[in-house]
Amino acid sequence: MEQFFMFNRPCTNHFKLLKSLDYCFIAGPRPTGIGSNNISTERPMSAPIMEPLQSDCVESKNAEDQMKNWSVAGAVDYKGFPADRSTTGGWVPAVFSLGIEICERLSTMGIAVNLVTYLGGTMHLSSATSANIVTDFMGTSFMLCLLGGFLADSFIGRYKTIAIFATVQTLGTSLLAISTTLPELRPPPCHAAQVTQCQRANGFQMGILYLALYLIALGTGGLKSSVSGFGTDQFDENDEKERTQMAYFFSRFFFVISTGTLMAVTVLVYIQDEVGRSWGYGICSISMFIAIVIFLSGTRKYRYKKCSGSPIVHICQVVVAAVKKRKIELPSNTDSLYEDFHEDVRIQHTNQFRCLDKASVVTKADYEIDGSQTRNPWELCSVTRVEEVKMAIRLLPIWATTILFWSTYAQMITFSVEQASTMDRLIGHFQIPAGSLTVFFVAAILLTLGVYDRVIIPLCKRWKGKPGFTNLQLIAIGLFLSAVGMVAAALAEVRRLSVAKAYGTTMTTLPISVFLLIPQFFLVGAGEGLIYTGQLDFFISQAPKGMKTMSTGLFLTTLSLGFFFSSLLVSIVKAVTGSRGRQGWVGENINNGRLDCFYGLLAALSFINFVLFLISASWYKRRTIKHVPEMEIIVKGSSAEEKQ
Repeated sequence: MEQFFMFNRPCTNHFKLLKSLDYCFIAGPRPTGIGSNNISTERPMSAPIMEPLQSDCVESKNAEDQMKNWSVAGAVDYKGFPADRSTTGGWVPAVFSLGIEICERLSTMGIAVNLVTYLGGTMHLSSATSANIVTDFMGTSFMLCLLGGFLADSFIGRYKTIAIFATVQTLGTSLLAISTTLPELRPPPCHAAQVTQCQRANGFQMGILYLALYLIALGTGGLKSSVSGFGTDQFDENDEKERTQMAYFFSRFFFVISTGTLMAVTVLVYIQDEVGRSWGYGICSISMFIAIVIFLSGTRKYRYKKCSGSPIVHICQVVVAAVKKRKIELPSNTDSLYEDFHEDVRIQHTNQFRCLDKASVVTKADYEIDGSQTRNPWELCSVTRVEEVKMAIRLLPIWATTILFWSTYAQMITFSVEQASTMDRLIGHFQIPAGSLTVFFVAAILLTLGVYDRVIIPLCKRWKGKPGFTNLQLIAIGLFLSAVGMVAAALAEVRRLSVAKAYGTTMTTLPISVFLLIPQFFLVGAGEGLIYTGQLDFFISQAPKGMKTMSTGLFLTTLSLGFFFSSLLVSIVKAVTGSRGRQGWVGENINNGRLDCFYGLLAALSFINFVLFLISASWYKRRTIKHVPEMEIIVKGSSAEEKQ
């Protein structure tokens, strides 16, 4: 109440508004007989007594309507008051969050795409070891998105999460810049043809490098879990104008990601190779620091959403309650299951995963003995909560069949960069940095999305009356393109190895153009553009409303597990094919290996995964919201059953 008086709104007298709200609450609906609250019909409620209450209620309703015009539902300002639509949120605060994201992409991708050449050329590690370090670093970055999302949802909110983890990433890039500057933190230079002849980095040097990399990974995980959500918090989805702006924000968000990546693989990689690693990583630190200052400067302009609790806890509650009641028989009429959500947001009961329905079966033990009827969420869950968990489970087959794509993606920033480093990269007198070959990857993403947005969507609207492909169709096309991309990569490697054998495997630069690798970059890049947008749309649109943040984290874990699977696959292939003193498919020097066989293996796995995805997509059933009121429920806070 005290907070409300601090607002200076031209709507109505605030004291009168609060007084009328209290009257309306006390009076409630007009009783028609001897009912609740012991109000008798012996005294009519019609004339002088009820008229002032009705007048106050009407006035309070008008005041509430006026209040909704300037405030944003569910959002507060930096002082904790209801957010004013005219002074908070909108494009300017949202752009501040985009600035953080573009600097995060600049740092993470600028380090990742060129790290494998630093590990091999400066730290003197083998190609397989270097590739695994990069994929482990990227996998950890995306896996930590779950931690960042949990903290943001349950404890500190998105704003503080962004500020804290952006600072952590800045510290990590600063430490990485220092480690590449000091000679004591790297082994002595070596110009031998074989990396095995050079002194490798010792444990202390690798420890400092790992500390820097995983500080960056921690910062990336916290940022990526909250930046997009905090940006959309600046728009009111209940307002038509702002809802349209939110849709544009999503498209601009992915454009910003691609722009940051493009700057990383061109300008930043060139600075690292031609000017110095410390300069490149120092630029990352400075840019992130500036982005943090700009982000904090918008504190007074942001709209904030309160912590709503982690959906992971809700999932655990349903599972625990179902396990505890595993011996209880389900009722024949499922309408008698416990429900406490409003009809407008209830989720229709489904017959899949019936074992989870036991979490909604009401027993005498579900309420306290003292009669307070307080529900223990670890003992009894509503039908809607159970159905949310079921919906999350239904996403898992799609989730699982998109993991392998990110393993193929990992090859574009590891082994493909190593391939490029052995090939002719000259254009006139300018030598393209090996890490900058991924510019074709980013260009393929932007070109594919541009053609889809400007050509395919209008054609689909004209021919079929639908705005383009569905999210599952986009993922399927992307998976197929990536599988073809691995075939192209295998064929290109066959050609490169034939030249290496003809001119000697110890030759530093082979007489074969690096542009032979463009098809694999382009095909996998086009696949990523479709898969990323399809996955993001699928996991956000098909997830329960209360699990949007978790579903985004679930999507990002496909990237994490894809990178981890790449590391595992490289280790297995190296162990199996490199036994008995043999080089193996992947090893110390890719000129002596059979990277074409490794790419062929990934191509075969990709086509098998594509078929499994098609099966999973055909099995998947989209969710439905239940609006049917004829349902027997147990009302929250009462042990009595009510029929509607």
